[in-house]
Amino acid sequence: MLSPEEQLHIIASGANQIVPESALMEKLKRGKPLNIKLGVDPTAPDIHLGHAVPLRKLRQFQDLGHQVTLIIGDGTALIGDPSGRNSTRPQLTYDQIKENAQTYVDQAFKVLDPERTTLRYNSEWILSLKMEDLLKLLSNFTVARILERDDFHKRYTTNQPISLHEFMYPVMQAYDSVVIKSDVELGGNDQLFNLLAGRELMEKMGMEPQVCLTLPLLEGTDGVQKMSKSYGNYIGLTDAPNEMFGKVMSIPDNIMVKYYRLASTVDVDEIDRIEAGLANDELHPNKVKRALARNIVESYYSAEEAVAAEEAFDRLFKQHEVPEDTPEFNLTLEVNDQGTVYLAKLLVDMKLAASAGEARRLIDGGGVKVNGTPVPAKQYNVDPALLEGAVVQVGKRKFAKLV
Repeated sequence: MLSPEEQLHIIASGANQIVPESALMEKLKRGKPLNIKLGVDPTAPDIHLGHAVPLRKLRQFQDLGHQVTLIIGDGTALIGDPSGRNSTRPQLTYDQIKENAQTYVDQAFKVLDPERTTLRYNSEWILSLKMEDLLKLLSNFTVARILERDDFHKRYTTNQPISLHEFMYPVMQAYDSVVIKSDVELGGNDQLFNLLAGRELMEKMGMEPQVCLTLPLLEGTDGVQKMSKSYGNYIGLTDAPNEMFGKVMSIPDNIMVKYYRLASTVDVDEIDRIEAGLANDELHPNKVKRALARNIVESYYSAEEAVAAEEAFDRLFKQHEVPEDTPEFNLTLEVNDQGTVYLAKLLVDMKLAASAGEARRLIDGGGVKVNGTPVPAKQYNVDPALLEGAVVQVGKRKFAKLV
């Protein structure tokens, strides 16, 4: 096992805060495996690289010899985490939560080592609490303390409603830490209050309090907004290798090192070397980004598929070839009264756009090509002769062929 100082260097890489760092060092010096906690509420089924940031940090802890407890918040999800929201989060049904949880677990184990992971569902202890126990638990926190949470404070001072059940969320998450005897709990920047609540509750119950480690949000492929499906800037864990490679290659250069620290499996010392090399112009950004894209694809698929994805990327962007796996559609072109085909609907039929509205926005933004020629803005209707046997492209990576 590495020395406590060496471990701390790896753990701190990419982290935002460690509260308190001195307590973590003290725990590491004991030379015993620590119990590292991450709680996730399965409010959505699919995970992207942004969701996987804490999973990557958990894997670092595992590689250092520590044990991880992954808590699926099927109990707390019934409440709904209000973090960062200016309104009450819609509550899910238990069936929705169970379905999402299974998908989440399947994807989480693409990152985590099953041998060093304990999987728990907090409904096990939360839904079995008796009223007497619940009241005793809630008595450890005051309303004033809960209102210190930034999002609650903003909603309270702007007269936005706060439902009473929302106050229970940080208390229940804190109780998770008590039940599993957490040494360290991970979470995003917006989770610090909840993590500190766990530390506070453990202390009040006569336990050694956990250390709180927060991680920054990962920006999406646009380099500006946080990674999110709603922004269309996400890289999904279940994306095909070619798509995953291409998306990583599209990120801005200035967030490459952040991706290395938060989303890759590269050793921290090597990342330090890469960061220094980029800063003093000893390393070429394109080569560094290619290595990052290969690493990320390989970590979710295989080395062979990573190499194949890079070769496909080069065929597409260096040699301007149509991808070999371009899907083909045998569609009857519907001609309107003007003798043209409504291209927006055709894009939907070819699975290149989710709706006609999205298709029109793509056309207006110059993101649609037919046989390599951009479709002009507002030109939603096309001569059918241009479409027969045509290759239609949306954005940089989506292709389909009419046969």
